[in-house]
Amino acid sequence: MARMTIRYAIFPADPGAHLFQVTVEIDAPDPQGQRFTLPAWIPGSYMIRDFARNLVRVRALTGDGRRVRIGKTDKHSWQCAPVAAGQSLTLAYEVYAYDLSVRAAHLDTTHGFFNGSSVFLLPAGHEKAPCRVDIFAPRERRLRGWKVATGLAPARGTAPGAFGTYLAADYDELIDCPVEMGPFAAEDFTVEGVPHRIVITGRVAKLDTARLGRDLARVCATHARMFEPRTRRPPFERYTFLTFAVDSGYGGLEHRNSTALLCQRDDLPHVGMQSATEAYRRFLGLASHEYFHVWNVKRIKPAAFVPYDLRHENYTPLLWLFEGFTAYYDDLGVRRAGLITPEQYLGELAATFTTVLQRSGRRKQSLAESSFDAWIKYYKPDENAPNSVVSYYQKGALVAAALDLSLRAATAGRRSLDDVMRLFWRRYKLAGTEYAGVAEEDIAPAIFEATGVDLARPLRAWTRETADPDLAELLAPFGVVAERGAALESAHFALLGCRIGGGAEARVSQVFDGSPAQAAGLSAGDQIVAFDGLRAGGGRIDAVLARYAPGDRAEILAFRRDELLRFEVELARQAPVKWKFAIDPKASAGARRLRTAWLGMA
Repeated sequence: MARMTIRYAIFPADPGAHLFQVTVEIDAPDPQGQRFTLPAWIPGSYMIRDFARNLVRVRALTGDGRRVRIGKTDKHSWQCAPVAAGQSLTLAYEVYAYDLSVRAAHLDTTHGFFNGSSVFLLPAGHEKAPCRVDIFAPRERRLRGWKVATGLAPARGTAPGAFGTYLAADYDELIDCPVEMGPFAAEDFTVEGVPHRIVITGRVAKLDTARLGRDLARVCATHARMFEPRTRRPPFERYTFLTFAVDSGYGGLEHRNSTALLCQRDDLPHVGMQSATEAYRRFLGLASHEYFHVWNVKRIKPAAFVPYDLRHENYTPLLWLFEGFTAYYDDLGVRRAGLITPEQYLGELAATFTTVLQRSGRRKQSLAESSFDAWIKYYKPDENAPNSVVSYYQKGALVAAALDLSLRAATAGRRSLDDVMRLFWRRYKLAGTEYAGVAEEDIAPAIFEATGVDLARPLRAWTRETADPDLAELLAPFGVVAERGAALESAHFALLGCRIGGGAEARVSQVFDGSPAQAAGLSAGDQIVAFDGLRAGGGRIDAVLARYAPGDRAEILAFRRDELLRFEVELARQAPVKWKFAIDPKASAGARRLRTAWLGMA
C-alpha cells in the first residue's frame, strides 16, 4: 500500500467540560470501506483500559463535506462505508479527557495532557504511514498563556514549545510521544550535547528548577555512560520529562524520548533546600526509573512485544527483567550520580528486601507467573494481593541485585550486571529493524557470554521457582552487614498482622497470612470500633495497642457491613522482620574495593 501522510488535528475545545475535539484525515481510504481502531492499552501499563469508551460522537465526512455511514464492529473499531474514488475521508469526534494519570488524557482549565493512544484513531492498514498533527491552542482568553511540550518533532514553521504542526514517522511514534499543554514551568539542560527539558505542571511553592536540571542531568548522564561507555550519548535527539505535581499521587510512564511523571508537590525541591529530602529522593528515583527505560523496554524489548499488539493483552514472563531490573537501576543510578549516599541507597535496598520477605505471595507465585499475570493481578490488586501476588518490580529488583553482586564477587569486580545490559543493548543496535526481542531462554546464556559466569541455576530458582535471593549472604563480600530487627512502624501491623486505614474509621484494608488478625477471623473491610471495651476508631487503634504486650489476649468489636461482630485475638509474640543493611567499618580492603566499584560514583 502506498505511503501517504495521515493528518490529525486536536483542539482543546471545551476545557470546562474536559473535551478534546479530534479529526483524522486520510486521502486514499480503503475502497472497500475504511476501518479505524483505537488501542485498548498503552505500552508500559499492562492492563486493558479500553480508551475507546471516552470517544463521543464519531462522524465521518468526505472531502467535499458529505456524511459517510459509520458503525462500530467491536469495542474499539469503527467501519466506514466506501467512498467514491478520489475522495478523502475525515473522521471527527470528541474525547472526554478527565483521567488525571500518566496513562490517558486530562483536560481542564489548568492544563491539557494526552497520550496519542487514547485520542488518535488509526486508519487500519496505514500503521507505517507518516503522521502530522496540528495541535491547536484553546480559544478562551484566560488560557492564552498556554504552551506545548512534547517529544514530537515540530514541523518547519512551528517553533518548539508553540502550538502548531508536529510530525511522527508512523503511528507508533505518534502515540509514543505524549503532549502537555498549559502554563507550565520548565528547565533545560544537556547530556553530552543532547538537549533535555523538564516541564512542571501544577503549583509548587518556590520551585528550584535549576536544581532539578542539574540533578537530572547527572542521573541521565550516569545511565547513558553505562550503556554507551565510549560515546556516552543517549539514543535520541532530545528528551522531555513531563511532570505533573499534585497533592497526592505517584507514578510514571516511559516513552521513546520522553516520560510522563506524576508526583506530590513536596517531592520537588524548593529554593534554599540544602539536603535531598526523602521525598525528593523518591522523585529522583522515579525520574531515574523512567529514563532507564529508554534502553530497557523501549528499545531492548521482550520478544512478545515485537511488535506490540495494542488490541489485546501481550503476554510475557519477563516483566521481572524489564521492570524489575529497571527498578534496581533507578536508585542505583541516583547513587552513582552522587545524589544520595551509599547508606541511603542501602536503606532503600533493605526496605525492598523487607517488603518482599514480609509478604507470603512470594511463596505462591513465581516472578515469571507474576509477569505473565500482570494483566489480571498486578494492575488489579485486591485485599488479598500480599498473600497471593509477588511484585515483579520489587522482587525483580532483588534478583537484579543478587545477579549483580554474584557476578562482581565471582569475577573480583571485573564483570557485573552492567556488562549484561550492555550486551543486550549491542544486540538491539546490531539487529536494527530485524530486532526480535529477548526471549526467556536467552537470558542465562547472555549472562555467561557477557561475564563468563554461569548463573542459570539460581536464576531459574529465583524467577521460574519461588526461591528468595539471599542478599544477606551476597552482601557480605562487599563489607555490608545485614541486620534483622523488628518492624514496629505501627502497632497494629506488628501485633495484629493487618493494615488499617487512617482517618476517622479504623477500617481493615489487608489481613496477612498467618497473622493474629487472620486467626481471629478479621477480614478486609471490617471497621474496628472497640478494643477491650475502649473506643478504637478515629486513629486511636495504635495508641490503644501501645499498652499491650506481645502474646496478650484481647477482645475486638468490629462492624462487618452493618453487623457488629466480636473477635477474640491473641497478639503476635514476635513482630515481622525488618532488615537493615549497614556498611561494616572493619571490612577488608578487598571488600571496600568491591563496594566502591558497585556503589561508587560514575
